[in-house]
Amino acid sequence: MRTDALPTAPGRRTGAIQAHARATAVVAVTLALAVLAAACGGAADTTSPTTGTTGTTAAPRPAEPIGWTGCGARLECARVPVPLDWSDPGGATIDLAVIRHPASRPDQRIGTIFADPGGPGDTGVGLIRNAGDELDTWGEGRFDWVGWDPRGTYASSPVDCFRSEDDAAAFWQGAAVPSNPTESAAYARRTEDLARRCGEVMGPVLSHISTTDTVRDLDALRAGIGEETITYVGLSYGTLIGQLYANLFPQHVRAMLLDGIVDPVASTAGAEARAANSVSSTDEVFDQFLATCDAADPGRCALAGHGETAKQRVDRLFERARQAPIPAPTATPPGELTSSDLQVSAFAPLRDPKLWPTYAEQLNAAADGDGSALRDAAQQMQTPTALAEATKSSAISCLDGPATEAVAAWPTVIGDLTKASRVAGAAQGWWLWAPCASNWPARSDDRYTGPWNARTAVPILLIGTRYDPNTGYQNAVRSQQLLGNAVLLTHQGYGHLSTQDPSRCVEAARVRYLVDLTPPPPGTVCAADQQPFS
Repeated sequence: MRTDALPTAPGRRTGAIQAHARATAVVAVTLALAVLAAACGGAADTTSPTTGTTGTTAAPRPAEPIGWTGCGARLECARVPVPLDWSDPGGATIDLAVIRHPASRPDQRIGTIFADPGGPGDTGVGLIRNAGDELDTWGEGRFDWVGWDPRGTYASSPVDCFRSEDDAAAFWQGAAVPSNPTESAAYARRTEDLARRCGEVMGPVLSHISTTDTVRDLDALRAGIGEETITYVGLSYGTLIGQLYANLFPQHVRAMLLDGIVDPVASTAGAEARAANSVSSTDEVFDQFLATCDAADPGRCALAGHGETAKQRVDRLFERARQAPIPAPTATPPGELTSSDLQVSAFAPLRDPKLWPTYAEQLNAAADGDGSALRDAAQQMQTPTALAEATKSSAISCLDGPATEAVAAWPTVIGDLTKASRVAGAAQGWWLWAPCASNWPARSDDRYTGPWNARTAVPILLIGTRYDPNTGYQNAVRSQQLLGNAVLLTHQGYGHLSTQDPSRCVEAARVRYLVDLTPPPPGTVCAADQQPFS
């Protein structure tokens, strides 16, 4: 059914969520590749299902109330210690950075919503700090919103594989997705060196930053705020955290909204399966970008109107770049657009249809012989900072689903990924599979691999965007089938997360669910408010 006519909830907007993404643009773009590719209850039941976990969890310590201090307008912050190893709750601890945005209508407060923005490795503290006022409207001002930096990220003992910024800059200098066998062999050696450095610098912490560890942390935070049940909002990789939490602690779920669904089976099966799943929808979205360009009104898409379709024009560009680099005379610094640069430059715009007109202009310029703009876009995603963030993402994912092939198998693995996606396959493989395949120096004894069939008191609401390049729509369909009583809301739009292609219908359904615990009817489809290039 279609519910485009659902009434618009007052005060809905998505600007702050998008602003948070823009404020951390390089980090967010790199981290989100992992998705192409994220705790323990004090008095809660912390026993994992015997199926799917390789370790055991000892009895938890009693939860202590979180001590909040003001840290901004309508913001409160805390440092919360949790066990480094949840199987040894009396041992070493690790501190989590946590932030709270209190309900704007405290007299009508319902409870607490915990939120995770994705990654693996994005900052929940940054999400609440940058977008807390907007998120407050999602629940009509009736919830406290809590975010945290998951262990291994940002202000919660972040993964850092270098002893100084200079060491990191020197290591990553000139690093780029390989374009030929010689570059590929060199990059494989680089990832082996990276894995060794990570083990030397991080030590035992590196084995205790899995998504299972983070889920146990989330339940500890729940106990710390003194609430028996919580509402959870997970975006992108945050949907994996949510699905895992629902299966370990279903009794503590009041409601759960997941947008941009990660396939939990593929994500935990192994690095190869995770990478293949994460690029499985990218080329379909790229083709949609080209098709909507041709269908747009004259003058709205620079790739149209050249005596050929946009797809024909771009196919010739890709083939030309495979044969030889394209000049980029006004890039910073001037250089050449390689075939791998051309692929990497597609990542950010495919996530956000508002960027499609500019991306079409950049592709058209490259087709005319000037790849400068695309070269700059690709370089922004391959800075030492961006690559360091990708390493954090890998460090978490490598524990959730280790590689089954060694990095020496790159010709086969990267080749298979490239066949799956000419746009994203190689980049995904080198950035996020290769480190896991390079004798990664950590493993988790408590990683969770299923089952994924939990039933919750209120059905989990899954929001799947029909043309999502990072977490394909098929993931949402599969999770709906796996979970015991989840409801799938289809967002008939484009980009990664429904907020990137706003729909008043989705916004109204989201509020109804969070506030009233009323999911939309099964089969609901919500159209985006406008079409790309309009």
